[in-house]
Amino acid sequence: MLRLTRILGSSADEHVAERLHVLAHAGAVEYVTLRKEDTARRRLHVFTDRGTEAGIMLDRSERLANGAVLLLDDDRAVVVRLEEPQWLALAPRDAACALELGYFCGNMHWKVRFAGEYLHISLEGPADTYLARIAHLVGGGKVKVVGNE
Repeated sequence: MLRLTRILGSSADEHVAERLHVLAHAGAVEYVTLRKEDTARRRLHVFTDRGTEAGIMLDRSERLANGAVLLLDDDRAVVVRLEEPQWLALAPRDAACALELGYFCGNMHWKVRFAGEYLHISLEGPADTYLARIAHLVGGGKVKVVGNE
């Protein structure tokens, strides 16, 4: 059984995302899917999407979240996914701002969906991490945060 004893980072962190991207191309990223209420637990017996049996044993100071990376080495990664994704809803000021936002999200390899005039980013980590990355768009008035579902 694989022992996972700490959270190494978030899949939304730039340096972690780059390593996960490379591993994903090699088919070496495994996911543990959890219910939202399971994120408060520190000890879990789980199976990855590839059938790997694992025990999650975290310190009290650590909290599971969507996108939490539990294993990251040269050969493989294990990442937490929540059953129901959370979304960050953004409203671009105009068409030019929408293009800039879309281009930025594409470069970040963020999963998005479109709903009317809003762009929704699938959160694979804390919303604050994403907001920090688009602070230049929000702070400049090009994009407005309209919700976090």
